[in-house]
Amino acid sequence: MHLEGVSVNEYTPWETLLCGGFADIPAILYSSGSVLVLEFHSSPYTANSSGFLGTFRFLEKKLFRTDGWKLPSTACDYEFYSSDHSPLYGKFYSPRFPSSYPKNIRCTYKFQGRYKERVRIIFEEVALQKGDISCLNRADIIRVFDGSTSSDPSIILLCNENSQIEILSTGSDLFIEFVANSDNPGRGFKGKFQYQPSDNIVDSRTPGHLGQLSQSIETEPNVRETRSSCDVAISSDTSRNGTITSPSYPSPYPAKTTCTYEFQGRGKERVQVVFQDFSLYIPNGNSKNCDNSDSLSIFIHIDGRIEKIDKFCGTNLPKPVMSNGPRLKLEFESFYTSRYSRGFKATYAFMENFGIKTGSQLSTYPCAFEFNSNESRDGHFSSPNYPGLYPRDTECHYFFNGNMSERIRLHFNYFDVEGVLPCEAVSASDYVEFSNYISRDRKFSRYCGQLKEFDVESDRHFFRVTFRSNDRLDGTGFNATYRFVVGKEGNSKKTTNNINSSTWEKGTCLLVLFCIISMTKITT
Repeated sequence: MHLEGVSVNEYTPWETLLCGGFADIPAILYSSGSVLVLEFHSSPYTANSSGFLGTFRFLEKKLFRTDGWKLPSTACDYEFYSSDHSPLYGKFYSPRFPSSYPKNIRCTYKFQGRYKERVRIIFEEVALQKGDISCLNRADIIRVFDGSTSSDPSIILLCNENSQIEILSTGSDLFIEFVANSDNPGRGFKGKFQYQPSDNIVDSRTPGHLGQLSQSIETEPNVRETRSSCDVAISSDTSRNGTITSPSYPSPYPAKTTCTYEFQGRGKERVQVVFQDFSLYIPNGNSKNCDNSDSLSIFIHIDGRIEKIDKFCGTNLPKPVMSNGPRLKLEFESFYTSRYSRGFKATYAFMENFGIKTGSQLSTYPCAFEFNSNESRDGHFSSPNYPGLYPRDTECHYFFNGNMSERIRLHFNYFDVEGVLPCEAVSASDYVEFSNYISRDRKFSRYCGQLKEFDVESDRHFFRVTFRSNDRLDGTGFNATYRFVVGKEGNSKKTTNNINSSTWEKGTCLLVLFCIISMTKITT
């Protein structure tokens, strides 16, 4: 697929080998240049196979041209400047896109805006490798930094496959680094960029090219025709924390009212909403499904769409809510009014720590926390936004560093991570992963589901815990304690990786009991 001319011989290296059935091959193949050669080989044996049938099309190469300045003597380093002589928006691609990128490359994309401008990026497509392995253990990765160099804080790490990932810089600069060291390169990525005035970031549905760029907000939730003047747009530039309430709170809210509360953060900020009071009218006294009841709905932006992740009604105080990115939308809708229904009151905060309040946060990862025994020998840690639902499409790491003679002992008091064993991508499972190394550890399988209390212990003075959620269902996460113990104390109560679910435990016990009964019958 990466040929300079039309001729091939026995010394020409092939790029891709296709065999098997239709499900085993890519749906579309692209050349990196003007030439693509397909060579068909068949075995000497007769087979009842129908071969292949496809279509072809020639595409203009300029459709995949990066709208930046390529730096001299570099393979794929680009700079993008905002000026009166350059457009405020454009596109950028990985090398050879939409064909596969080369092996062993490093590309950089440096965006520099003007004073009081922000850089908005949308990765429309990311196709590196299939699967859901942690980005810590991927050879091909995209890093986005909130500044002009790779020394600035990391906003997001991208690997595997993603789409419609939206990023907004804190200041006027943004730096992207693409590193590919795997033996099986993917298609790469395509993205859009835009320089935006810092006072125009809450509502990006601006006519013209801004609307074309912000494809991730084309779909809006249904709203009632009758609206009040209670809509609120909050940016972290003007208010990093505060309070929101229903209309007229603490007095009863009016009937037939719809209010929206839109939050816009920046960088790797997440929006967290914590409820202080909640009292909505229920006509039948049943708030199980919130149908035809006054309610508050929660919407997130994910995969190019707005999705409702929760809906609250009645008088039970909701758990904390957190966005999966820098944006969050709440919609309050009332059908009735009652002198006994006060509405709601909640505090909001734009935060970069994902609601994780222990450990030292590392700037080299979007969500990573370090726990050192010379600072605290014991403590606790939890999933993002615990005890509320954890955010989707989120990966967090917890690094435990002890002295050479120490081990790390973890006790999970609560565990609710959406998924089914063995917690793989095929079942769309979120998971928690343990390792004695930065890389994967074969000793530990993934953990997911609703589990009873369990312990995990390291073999060394270092231990890693990784939490990863996908873009689908949610759970309330986990809450755990940690303790650094000396070697002998650790080894005396060492646990093995035998706790995956209560079902597994029961099955093991039944098997042992069956074997004992069978042996008894044989001996008698």
